[in-house]
Amino acid sequence: MSFSTFGLSDEIIRAVTERGYTTPTPIQAQAIPAVLAGGDLLAGAQTGTGKTAGFTLPVLHRLSDKSIKGPSSGRPPIRALILVPTRELAAQVEESVRDYGKYLKLSSMMMIGGVNINPQITRLKSRVDILVATPGRLLDHVQQKTLSLSQIEILVLDEADRMLDMGFIRDIKKILALLPKQRQNLLFSATFSDEIRALADSLLNQPVLIEAARRNAIADKVTHVVHPVDRERKRELLGHLIKQHRWSQVLVFTRTKHGANKLAEFLTKSDIPALAIHGNKSQSARTQALAKFKTGDLQVLVATDIAARGIDISELPHVVNFELPNVPEDYVHRIGRTGRAGAEGDAVSLVCIDEAKLLTGIERLIKHQLPSEIVSGFEPDPRIKAEPITNGRGREPRTASAAPSRNLPKSRSSNKQSAPKQVSAGVAQPSRRRFSEPRRATGRGSSHAV
Repeated sequence: MSFSTFGLSDEIIRAVTERGYTTPTPIQAQAIPAVLAGGDLLAGAQTGTGKTAGFTLPVLHRLSDKSIKGPSSGRPPIRALILVPTRELAAQVEESVRDYGKYLKLSSMMMIGGVNINPQITRLKSRVDILVATPGRLLDHVQQKTLSLSQIEILVLDEADRMLDMGFIRDIKKILALLPKQRQNLLFSATFSDEIRALADSLLNQPVLIEAARRNAIADKVTHVVHPVDRERKRELLGHLIKQHRWSQVLVFTRTKHGANKLAEFLTKSDIPALAIHGNKSQSARTQALAKFKTGDLQVLVATDIAARGIDISELPHVVNFELPNVPEDYVHRIGRTGRAGAEGDAVSLVCIDEAKLLTGIERLIKHQLPSEIVSGFEPDPRIKAEPITNGRGREPRTASAAPSRNLPKSRSSNKQSAPKQVSAGVAQPSRRRFSEPRRATGRGSSHAV
């Protein structure tokens, strides 16, 4: 199968070919014809599978295949709205729209917060066919009456699960109320929660359902490992792993903005170039840090979950959970930054005794036990007791289950597993058990993701 199989316009095929893509991924093979058919779509696919092109290509085709239906005078209307949760993802999606639509007579715009609104107001005075926006800034423009959504033909909710996690449901409902009732709705989500199902039921009209991978599945070419370590020695262990294994490009996740800043400062002082990105950073600082990381000029990027959405690096080798996420689904999102488009990658988690319940919740979600290895010289002190995780706001995090915690790094007797393997500090790369899925998703292959 090739992209020309779908009947996409010659201009789109030309742009896709210039990007070096020839074979559609499973999500693209299912989503593109469904979107072209004009009906609603509910699509689930793990991150890194090429789902952005799965909706971008057919949306471009549908808009270019029809004559402008705007008013006889004044500027043409906005015809497609793509809502995304974060600024970084907005930039990534809008770049894809421009790249794949470069030979079409369509215009796109990115609308995000954290930057001056006036240039956006000026841009809206000219033609905008496709608008890629974050909910908050979009509603700012609605309040200022600088745009109209009354003639939207296609609505895309990308990373819908993340938008709900970030509390955007009220904003989304406000935006939906501004749209015409007759439109095509496309909902894409990396995970399918009950909340996503409820949103889909209220939004979509007899949608085509696509699941390119098992619910909450993770890439099968990613190697996972848990390193038990005391909470106060995590920074030291991370620095040791980066230097010992000579990791050149590492994305590190923390729970809080303050923690991201502190960790980046520590690594920099340890002669490991690092920068932090999070919601308190200016948009220009976030953009510059991400650009340096993508080009390889920055060794370590420390990020919170919100800022990390939209980081799309085709061959990112290492993702580190400096702290486990409070919500188990975020583990799937985090490690989805590596192992993209069939490439291999490493997902490393530094886990202290406080995080035993979080680890149990993650393993229950993905239906697998993560291999555990103690790094020599960083053995956890069994005398240290677990403490509540406050997440910087004086309350314990929300978890997916109330399963009893297990003591780390003792063996998990209930699963008849041996104690975590000891790893010598002098070994360049610890041996790890390959993480395998119990069943492969149908249609998966090694084709290049867009």
